[in-house]
Amino acid sequence: MKRQGFTLIELLVVIAIIGLLSTLAVVALGSARVKARDSKRLSDLKQLQTALELYYTDQNAYPPAVPSTSLLGDATHACLNASGFGATGCANAYMGQVPTDPSGTSAAPIYYTYTVASSSYSVAATLEGTVNNLSTGITLTPAGIAD
Repeated sequence: MKRQGFTLIELLVVIAIIGLLSTLAVVALGSARVKARDSKRLSDLKQLQTALELYYTDQNAYPPAVPSTSLLGDATHACLNASGFGATGCANAYMGQVPTDPSGTSAAPIYYTYTVASSSYSVAATLEGTVNNLSTGITLTPAGIAD
């Protein structure tokens, strides 16, 4: 009588191959998440730059940073309206919701750091990888994003 089925060795080989493919997929997914967060940071900074330039066009100055270095997206810097960054007055604002760093969580958010000097500003952020020849600590100024 001939038995049909798989041997133990065949099953173990198939399980090992599935495990190897799963490991490769998880590693690839991790690097894709890093790239996605970095792309989100760059997008956030470009949106901030647009909002700050619109504010400057209307007000002839950049919004004040109170205190001298502000954490964008925290409770007191949630939106950008005609009076600057604020927790309220987000209707008809230059930016209805100021973004926070995508690697933070709702319980422990990570903020972008905003400083202002007479006719300039800077927003500091940190990349996890390299995007468009930018890496680690980046700064947004009126001239654009740079290392």
